[in-house]
Amino acid sequence: MLTTSPKTINVALVGVGNCASSLVQGVSHYRAGTNDLTGLMHHDIGGYAPGDIRFVAAWDVDRRKVGRDISEAIFEAPNCTTVFCETVENTGAKVRMGRVLDGVAEHMAAYPEDRSFSVADQAQADKDAVVAALRESEADVLMNYLPVGSQEASEFYAECALEAGVAFVNNIPVFIASDPAWADRFRKAGVPIIGDDIKAQLGATIVHRVLTDLFRKRGVKLDRTYQLNTGGNTDFLNMLERKRLASKKISKTEAVQSVAATRMADENIHVGPSDYVAWQNDNKVCFLRMEGQLFGGVPMNLEMRLSVEDSPNSAGVAIDMIRCAKLAGDRGLGGPILPAAAYFCKHPPEQMTDDAAWAALEDFIEES
Repeated sequence: MLTTSPKTINVALVGVGNCASSLVQGVSHYRAGTNDLTGLMHHDIGGYAPGDIRFVAAWDVDRRKVGRDISEAIFEAPNCTTVFCETVENTGAKVRMGRVLDGVAEHMAAYPEDRSFSVADQAQADKDAVVAALRESEADVLMNYLPVGSQEASEFYAECALEAGVAFVNNIPVFIASDPAWADRFRKAGVPIIGDDIKAQLGATIVHRVLTDLFRKRGVKLDRTYQLNTGGNTDFLNMLERKRLASKKISKTEAVQSVAATRMADENIHVGPSDYVAWQNDNKVCFLRMEGQLFGGVPMNLEMRLSVEDSPNSAGVAIDMIRCAKLAGDRGLGGPILPAAAYFCKHPPEQMTDDAAWAALEDFIEES
């Protein structure tokens, strides 16, 4: 196992899928000693560099990952993201059997095993076991990477983080940090939380927000807009079950509505996942259209196609969220860390424009 240092951030993972794979690969990539900082928004946050992150615990329910070292599990099926760091050092931490609850959609069983989850035939973890593992591993931050729609399972791990006193980063679109009751519990416990629903480094949501803000600043009336997304990873396969999309659709829609000059009627805005295309693997394609009115009410429209590797796009933000969560803990802060949530998440407790969120985040990082 890697030795720790005063600057170490010990991270535990819930879900060892594509997003976790890109994050773990990324930490190894930037720890390798190269001066190439391509893809980082911040090299240093509160004295912490990407290489200071250590992965000390993980939970998953797939039989191909449970029992494997994290460094090995991230390359197991059904993970299909780009391998950009082939040499990932052994962490010494094996993936533990998690708790299923609503973390696996029933329809996944109808798809080939190499494309979907294969639940391990092992006893599922209870809260005491998870809390004990978090304490024994001296975890500082717990990253929630469960599938979209995993409300019960996310609440289970949020409870574990609260009891263990571990900062919680909610990367998925279930509402915990933005839920007043949960936020109050983390605040009273003195435990930091950042969420909800990670906003990718240069993904569909941030591009849509920036363009919507541009319309507002330039006096262009936005009448109608849609954002359609396709992908071939387990995230998109999971989201074929439409009932799991309620919070996802709210999260993505409100991220755009919150920066519009005037709130659009529901029938004039559609933002959300659209379909699963198996051969795309972890590549996500966004089709964006915006219709509006220029000077004199003259109509205009904008169409854009964005293609990105979904999980590295997420990891570029996650690596900063981890360090902000640790920094908040170092400062004795509890509850939602609002500047980080506003800049890094689609559905934070308080929405801000991206310019305002960026300024607030930089002030938070620089605060002595």
